[in-house]
Amino acid sequence: MSDARAITVAGSATPRGRFPHAKVSGDLVFVSGTSSRRPDNSFEGVEVDEFGTTYLDIEAQTRAVIENIRTVLAAAGCGLEDLVQATSYLVDMNDFAGYNAVWAEYFDETGPARTTVAVHALPHPHLRIEIQAIARLAAPGATTARPTNTTILKEEK
Repeated sequence: MSDARAITVAGSATPRGRFPHAKVSGDLVFVSGTSSRRPDNSFEGVEVDEFGTTYLDIEAQTRAVIENIRTVLAAAGCGLEDLVQATSYLVDMNDFAGYNAVWAEYFDETGPARTTVAVHALPHPHLRIEIQAIARLAAPGATTARPTNTTILKEEK
């Protein structure tokens, strides 16, 4: 019997398929691909003017994705500081600079390992980004103190 548990967060956007927002297995939290979709199924970072022209803001969408991940992690009992790995999917690599700038608002070189890839499309044409992630839960009874991050430099001879 598996000790894995599924998490679907009430009040968040409903997954667009039969899967949870996250799955917890042991001390790992696997966050499903997360977008900037709001609970009402509209999208953060999307504006349509009076002429029907659509403006897609990668920075607003990236912030919303990270905040949506924060909400899922909180439901699992951890936070953004517990992320160990993230995979980001961009529809257009021309959005990389804006996405990367927002990422740097949340994380530095001590944050999660990250991979960013370009994809042909995401489940809705207004989506510019989706991120899936893995976090680690603190051990029961562990203190909230985190280990010191250390930079290891290769010695030149």
